[in-house]
Parts: sequence; structure tokens; C-alpha cells
Amino acid sequence: MKQQHKVDLMRRNLLLGSAALGAATWIPPVFAASGGITATVDTGATRPPISPMIYGGFIEHIGNLINHSLWSETLDDRKFYYGVVAQRDEKPADRRGAMGFMEKWVAIGPASAIALDIERPYVGQHSPVVTLDGAEERGMVQHGLALKTGAAYDGRIVLWADPGVTVTVRLIPGNGAEALSTRVRASSTWDTQRFSFNPGIDTTDARLEIVGEGRGRFGVGAMSLMPADNVRGFRADTVALMKQMDCHILRMPGGNFISAHDWEDSIGDPDRRPPIMDPVWSAVQPNDVGVDELLQLCELIECEPFWCVNTGFGDPRSGAQLLEYVNGSAETEWGARRAANGRSKPYGVKYWAVGNEMYGHWQYGHMARDQYTVKHNLFVDAMRKVDPDIYIVAPGGFVDEMTTGQGIFIAGQPQVHVGSERDWAYGMLKNSWGRFDALGTHAYPPANKRFDLATGKLVDVTQTLNEWAHQMPDRIRTMVDAWEAYKQHFPELEKGSVKVFFDEWAFHFEDDLKGALAIAAAFHEFFRHTDFIAMAGFTMATGWLNFDRTRSQISIKGRMFQFYQARFGTVPVAVNGNSPTPAPKYPVGGDQPSVNTGGDTYPLDVSAALTADGGTLAVAVVNATEEPHSVSLALQGFRPRAAGRCWKFTGPGPDAKNPLGQPEQVGATESAFDASAGALSIAAASVEIYHFERA
Repeated sequence: MKQQHKVDLMRRNLLLGSAALGAATWIPPVFAASGGITATVDTGATRPPISPMIYGGFIEHIGNLINHSLWSETLDDRKFYYGVVAQRDEKPADRRGAMGFMEKWVAIGPASAIALDIERPYVGQHSPVVTLDGAEERGMVQHGLALKTGAAYDGRIVLWADPGVTVTVRLIPGNGAEALSTRVRASSTWDTQRFSFNPGIDTTDARLEIVGEGRGRFGVGAMSLMPADNVRGFRADTVALMKQMDCHILRMPGGNFISAHDWEDSIGDPDRRPPIMDPVWSAVQPNDVGVDELLQLCELIECEPFWCVNTGFGDPRSGAQLLEYVNGSAETEWGARRAANGRSKPYGVKYWAVGNEMYGHWQYGHMARDQYTVKHNLFVDAMRKVDPDIYIVAPGGFVDEMTTGQGIFIAGQPQVHVGSERDWAYGMLKNSWGRFDALGTHAYPPANKRFDLATGKLVDVTQTLNEWAHQMPDRIRTMVDAWEAYKQHFPELEKGSVKVFFDEWAFHFEDDLKGALAIAAAFHEFFRHTDFIAMAGFTMATGWLNFDRTRSQISIKGRMFQFYQARFGTVPVAVNGNSPTPAPKYPVGGDQPSVNTGGDTYPLDVSAALTADGGTLAVAVVNATEEPHSVSLALQGFRPRAAGRCWKFTGPGPDAKNPLGQPEQVGATESAFDASAGALSIAAASVEIYHFERA
């Protein structure tokens, strides 16, 4: 098996014409293996270059995920979806509940004095109207605002008021700080007034009041309070960090969210965009971060946008109109709408995900496979009439996804076989060939569990750290197994024109060292299949950051992405060894690949790549064990200089974290090493990258 793998790599090398990298002849190994783990790096057996899009990301409007991380709005429910309530809600303690939690506006004075105007609301279904009796202030307040010292805050309020009524906006920072207030003008019709505050305090418990005095009524349509240093509405700090991440492609805005989302609700004047209850995640979306905002975010952080289209409740006409809004000239119908909204130049988005997980029974608008392929074809035909040059990614639904619960589980029939009626990817290949450029696939293996083919359920397993860290790459490998099987049914796949996008993937959502080890091991498996895996979108891209409402830093996950982008090469080469990874423990199928990942240097996982110019060889080693190990290297086709550089990414232990605002415990340190020493000593729970410079 190993020998055939090597032959296949050499054949690809010759076909790609990459022998110019100097790997055609054997040069005696620089290192002599002497017992223990040995690895031979064959720089003549190259694979296609690593696509920069492997380091891509994915974001979705799940509750407040985007609104509270990248967007700078300080207020929740700023367009009064919930109206004004009598008392403040308690924030849920669980993470899922907290993700969709919104602070509501609470009545000042009797709640009975506040009505909801449904006849002439400013935006959405209603706007609150306050009736004053001349004896007391009445209005509304929002609690729990986070403010940062040194920042001014710009606000605006859309309101009307009867003659004789005065309206005041008051910011109360708390912590003994003086309240700040401004009286805003109001006429008898809806009007927008602007104001600013400079509270000069760090707090997470400020409150904002809107109160009226006099006799009569006043109404509020929308309210906003943003730090003045925002960048097109986005937080200056998190956008700067996202730019540092050098994300090459960002898939958005869904995810499951997209299948019940009307994109037209998210364009135009933000104050006029209706807030909606997202039925997918049961959370209110203000629609402030819409089409233009997200595409402009990509411009700010200099990454390629990858837009996901609603093929759930959406229809082909809406998909084509969205595409025209994004890419059409200002002379087209929808391009003119975009220009009227302030953007004359088309965005020129190339990559389009036509549908999200449409194979899943949970997906809004889900239908039978052979019906959906007709819908897919209608979408693509309509969209390519608008822009024939777009790159289409279709929802794949490989057999392993369909088996393990990402697809449709049927009691008593858990395993989905290649070519069966339940094999979604097979149906796309059969019925929609020519109407996509890549198949999208998603992978979220649950930690410390396996799929039981007998029962069709996940069962708990006890794993070593190394087994745990390789659950994600093992899941990738099941996709590889499926791809090889699909090639038997569709020989055209051998030509390589159709790719696979892992446009959603994640494992272990905690931010700690062991999670970073799993990310590194996943990278290694992606690098082994660059012939067809062209993109990966990490879930969520905001996971590259640790943040609260006012502070942020790059997370351990983010540091691992930066580590490989900065230190690893671009032309992967073969690595062979003397210590094969053990075979799968459980029946192959679903989440069990035919061959467990990690290569022939067990328990280490070694990957290597040349730089584009062939001058540097980077060797990366993942040690997902709690003991140090040594590995002897033999470099074939590459003679290095005596001095090399090493970067060790590690921390105090697998569970080590980098808490927000505290000194980092986990990260990379740089040192020199003797490239002629004959062996590398790999620290426990670490990822290490060694640079060998060509002599």
C-alpha cells in the first residue's frame, strides 16, 4: 500500500511537470536513522500546491455571533422588535441560550403608558409610543451596555413628538461615573437626530435611557450607539485582528441561517431594515450586517468573499437578482439598487455556494434529492445568465455525512452506501454535472464519540490524546474514501476539474492547546489531498479571536492558523516512515476511514512542504501525546545548510488556555537547531515546524 502510494505521487509529479524542484535523483540522506521513529522526506514526490483557501473561514448569523464580535453596535434590539417590556430578562447561563440573548428595552414609569404603534411604524411591525402626563419622566431604558475608556460614542435616534414634549437621551455609565445627557429635537414627523457621548470609563453595566417630559406623546423608531472609531460600522479592534489573520476566503452569511433568510431585508438604510425572528436559530436579527456590510468587511480584511445563496425557501429568480445586486453594473436593475444604496462599483464576487446542507432534514426547504437537483440546476442556469464567470459550489452530502447524522437518518438503515438513493453527492454528480465547479462538504465530528453502524447512534469512547486529536483528520479521510469511490462511478473526476470545498469544519469548540493540536493534524490531512481539496472554511472564523463586547485578542486557534501560514511551505512532499498508524478500531463506515490518519511516523504526525522557490523545506511535526518523542529524518533530494530554524508551538499542558486580557501561556517560540544532528526532539503536546535551507 505504501509503495503504491509512492508510485502514485511520483506519477502526479511527472504529470504536473514539477520535477524541476530537483527531486528526480536520489541524494544520500543527510540523517542516518538509528532506531526509534524514522521519517524519510522525499522532496521529489510532490503534490499539487496547497491552495491558500485551505486557510479560509466561515461565519454565520447565529444569534449575536456576528453582531457582538465584528459589529460595533452597543445596543441590542435597537429597532424595538420586542417593544418595551416591564422588567429586564435574566441572561441565560448556557452558551447556546446566551448566544441569542438580547437586552430588551424596559419601561421607565408605568409600562401601561407605552403602546405599540402598528399603523405607522417606522420600521418592522411596530414602534413604541410613550404617553406623558406632565408629572414624571417616562420612557425606556436598556441595561448591560459595554463601554470602553478613551472612546467617544456616536448615537442617533429616529423619533417624533407632540408639541410641548421634550425628549432626552441619557447615558449612565455606572461605577459612580457622572451621567451624560443630551436633549434631542423632535418634530411631529419621523426625523433622525444625532448626538455623541464620551463616558471615559470601562464598564459592562452602563445603561441608556430615552425619556420624555411634558404632556403629550412621543414615538421612537430606531436607536443606535456605536464607538466613534468604528470602521464602516465594524469594530476597529476585531477587524484589525481579522486582517492580521490573512483569511484568504470567507464563506457567509450561512449556514443554516441562509435557508430562511430574505436577503432584500438586509440592504438599504440600516434603520429601515426590518428586524426579523430567525426561525432557524430562534433569535432576532436586526439585519444591520447585511449584503453590503459583509462584502465590505471582506474588502477591509482583504479576503475573497464566498457568498451562500438561499436555495431553501428561496427561488432561482431571487438568486439571480442577488447576484445582479452584487456583481451587476450600475445600469442593471439590481445594480442600480446597489448604486442607490451607496455602492456604484460591482463587488465582483467569484465564489458562490448555491445552497447550504440541502441534504439535511433540518434544513429549511429540504426536499428529496432528485427534486433538489432540478432546483439546483434552475438556480445555476438563472445565475449564470447574469454572470457566466462565477464559480459554483453545490451542497455535496457525501455518504459519510449522510450516514453519521449530517444527512437523513433512517432507523434500522444507518449506513448510506455509495450510489444509493440516499447518497446525495452521487445524485449531484449524476443529475447536475456541469452546473457546479466544486462540491461542498461539512465536517463536525463530536469529541470522544463514534458512530455505531449497528445502532445508528453516537456512543461514548475513551480515547488517548492522539486518537482524540485525529478525529478531525479521520473525518476528512472518510471524505477521501468517498471521493475515491465516486471516481469509480464518474471517471471524469479523474481529470481534476471538479474540486471539493470543506467549506465548514470544526472540532472541539474550546480554545485550548489540545484543540490547536487537532487543527494542525487536520491541516496535515488536507495537505495530503491537494489534488482535489481546494478550500476549507473554519467554523467559526470569529473563533480565531477571543473577545467580549470591548476587548479582543487572537485566540489559540487563530495562532495555529497564523503559525502554518507563516511557517509551512506551499508544495507538499511525501513523508514515509517506519511506524504506521494503527488500523481503525471500529467497523469502517460513517466516521471510520479505511486508514486512520497520521502517516507512518506514529505517534507523531509529520508533514513537509517546499516553499514555492524550492529554497526552503519546512517539516511540521504534531506530537499529540503527553510525552516527548524523537524522530530521525532522512531528506531525499534536498541537501540543507548546517544551521536551521525551529518554531515550537506549545504550552503548559493540553488543556492550557490564553484567557482574554492575560499573558499568553500557549504559543510559538523560535530557536536555532543543528540541521546535521540526525534527530529532532519533539516536546510533549506540541506542534513544531523546522526550516531547512537548501545548501
